[in-house]
Amino acid sequence: MPVSRASRHGESAVSTRRLRVLDAVSRDSEHGESRRTRDSATLAERQAALVVALVTGAPDPPGFDPARLAAARQALLRKRAGEAAKQWPVLAAALGPRWSAVFAAHHACREPGGALRDGWDLARALRRELTADAAAELREREAFWRYDGVEAPRRRHLGRLSRAVERLLTGG
Repeated sequence: MPVSRASRHGESAVSTRRLRVLDAVSRDSEHGESRRTRDSATLAERQAALVVALVTGAPDPPGFDPARLAAARQALLRKRAGEAAKQWPVLAAALGPRWSAVFAAHHACREPGGALRDGWDLARALRRELTADAAAELREREAFWRYDGVEAPRRRHLGRLSRAVERLLTGG
């Protein structure tokens, strides 16, 4: 059965409209992907600025509530202090209720280095003010570990370790 000219025209008009719609959807999805990629990059940049501001004392990134950022900074410092207290129990006990405040004051604008390093840095900073027990805890760490304040602590070699233990035991 022959197809009338009108139905052929109708079919082609529908097909043409479908193609136009598909082209528009395709263009929108391409633009959407680049927009999503751009939005993701912007989000990642904002997140990185937020992290830097929270842990290093960098200026607050735009668009964030300063009061909430200050509260988050304090919460992160309390968490770091708790972790460091687990690694340095004698030092934490020596400072007693002042532990969190002293820790926060020392580490407010410093990047986290891990609980062992954070406590070690604080112990070294307070070396002259330490109680005898806290000073002994620091000496013990320095006998068994090598830490230069920059690189992560590393265990000492056994030969040096035995001499350090001997010095510890003899009080020299």
